Amino acid sequence: MSDIPTIEFTITNDNLDTGLRGYPVGTCETSYVDPQEGVSYVGYPIADLAFLPAEDIIHLLFNKSLPTDAERQAVADDIAERSEVSEDAVASISALPAAGHPMDQFCAAIQILGMTGKTDDYYEDSLNLVARIPTALAAIFRKREGWGPPIPSEPSRGYVNNFVHMLGMPGGDEEALTRLLSVYYNLHADHGGGNLSTFTGRAVASGLADMYRSMASGMNALAGPRHGMANQDAFKMVKEVDTEDPEAAYEALKERLASGGLIFGFGHAVLRQEDPRAKVQLGIGEELCPDDHWFKVVKAVREGGIRALSENPKVSNPYPNVDLISGSLVNALGFTDPDYYTTLFGWSRIAGIGAQIVDERTRARNGRGVAIYRPRYIPVNQPARSLSS
Repeated sequence: MSDIPTIEFTITNDNLDTGLRGYPVGTCETSYVDPQEGVSYVGYPIADLAFLPAEDIIHLLFNKSLPTDAERQAVADDIAERSEVSEDAVASISALPAAGHPMDQFCAAIQILGMTGKTDDYYEDSLNLVARIPTALAAIFRKREGWGPPIPSEPSRGYVNNFVHMLGMPGGDEEALTRLLSVYYNLHADHGGGNLSTFTGRAVASGLADMYRSMASGMNALAGPRHGMANQDAFKMVKEVDTEDPEAAYEALKERLASGGLIFGFGHAVLRQEDPRAKVQLGIGEELCPDDHWFKVVKAVREGGIRALSENPKVSNPYPNVDLISGSLVNALGFTDPDYYTTLFGWSRIAGIGAQIVDERTRARNGRGVAIYRPRYIPVNQPARSLSS
């Protein structure tokens, strides 16, 4: 680990019960969210990384450098070698209760992969999980949608294209899907150390839970509507607005706010500008689905939402975040069930959370690893009592 800068931080009563918001509790080498510039991975702005192969992002997060051509091929070869999932695991994943939410199945699939292929080495298990989770997620999609039995993996296709191949989406445009999901993967792969899913994964691993248990915990955190499921709520809101006219979208969103409703897909805990990831997504939408109705609605909502929120002096960031646009894009390319959107988010985020857990368990404190998380809670409303009085 590099030298840690000196930080002075005063805690007052006003800081209590605020979800640890803004508390410095650790370090992160993989990514950073700047209030003005947005997310970067190991110093590289996300917009510069968005169109690279996913293998480059995986190498960057785990090795803290972009790969050479030879290293990129080595990553692809390593993923291919690690990617085999046992027949028992695929059968178990395919047999998960169909009534469950896809994120419930996704979290269970992570645990099944752990039960059938664990090494108890954080680094090895993190890369194994990165390599194997596409097979698990594709099996979930195919079973839920009735698309037939799992399609055998062909890792020589490349990481994202192989996932699209295993999906086998009927009527899907494999080239366009690969293009979109490559960008989607890169934009969602990591997001600093303080977001809920990453923090949860790191905290669980601090008790020396293995990578699979830690990652499943992180993914369960991601499944909350205030976190990873926000993309579902944003697309639901877009469908409720349902206009391609920015002025009409502005009026609808203004009325929504006036009636106490929430506007999803805008604002950010750290950012104070429009999310660069949202800008990248706008560009890929113009490339892949410019005439799609819901993409046009999103553009109207983007313009109208900024106007409506800017009129509220209490709003510090009236700009879109990554959740506003992602739903319309994956919907346009065939993922029409919003329940799947968070699983795609989770698939992407496994690399970032895994790399951070590896860093925290094997590099922090000169290799000793971070101590078990044990924040202090202040007792309140607990007067001294006695059963004898």
